[in-house]
Amino acid sequence: MKRICLQADPSWAGERIDKFLAEVMEDYSRSFLQKQFKEGNITVNGKAAKASLKVSEDDEVVVFLPENQEPDIEPENIPLDILYEDDQLLVVNKPKGMVVHPSAGHYSGTLVNALMYHCKDNLSGINGVLRPGIVHRIDMDTTGALVVCKTDIAHQSLAEQLKVHSITRRYRAIVHGNIKENTGTIEGAIGRHPVERKKMAVNVRGGKEAVTHFKVLERYGSYTYIECRLETGRTHQIRVHLSSVGHPLLGDTLYGPKKCPFPSLQGQTLHAMILGFIHPTTKEYMEFTAPLPEYFVKLQRKLKGIC
Repeated sequence: MKRICLQADPSWAGERIDKFLAEVMEDYSRSFLQKQFKEGNITVNGKAAKASLKVSEDDEVVVFLPENQEPDIEPENIPLDILYEDDQLLVVNKPKGMVVHPSAGHYSGTLVNALMYHCKDNLSGINGVLRPGIVHRIDMDTTGALVVCKTDIAHQSLAEQLKVHSITRRYRAIVHGNIKENTGTIEGAIGRHPVERKKMAVNVRGGKEAVTHFKVLERYGSYTYIECRLETGRTHQIRVHLSSVGHPLLGDTLYGPKKCPFPSLQGQTLHAMILGFIHPTTKEYMEFTAPLPEYFVKLQRKLKGIC
């Protein structure tokens, strides 16, 4: 069985262990974790734990996961927009509507399926069979640059750069409202929403530090075109932060208005435009630009009244 060791930090003291695990093991469903409790596969300080157990500071939580819980992922001949490739890594321009790695309900048509066909067996194995080569991800309806690792050496190097926030990540976005400031910084720890589990939220128990810098590029009356620079990389960070200051992304019905003013728009208007990092073997800084997708450019023209 696979053994996962977790340490409870002070912010979780007094919370139920099932809530703690649902937060820190977000790739696993609550029903799957509940099954592990029933089968005695979760221990606290060496003793089998019940889901209702309250976590104490510095508790050692161990989860024993059964082998072969992950389905076989098949290579698929899906075209890739490759911005750069060598024997260590590749940078792809992910299209809108594509899921990065397989998960419940998405075991085909993902970026990983396409990468397995393109790279054959040349993908890092650090993140397991569901996420070979994947060191970071962007949301299904977010477009843009994503680095994929072919070797474990590349993966370890990129993961460390992500950890110390040294990777350059600049996004383009269109938000609701006219942002008054030309530049600004949004800070607020991000964690799983306490009630709506598909959402993240700011300033919640167990949240992790998050910092987003923004710069206004153009104003379109009731909308603003901005660049966002990530200092950290939390789940849904840009979407959550901008919503928290009253400027949700245009098209983001999860964190913004439930009805999009542009019915043909699919999901949030967010594009990972610039990605820069130190190459794992040459040690040279490399930077890549993913051009704005066609839908984004057309929407800008419409907002400017040019169409």
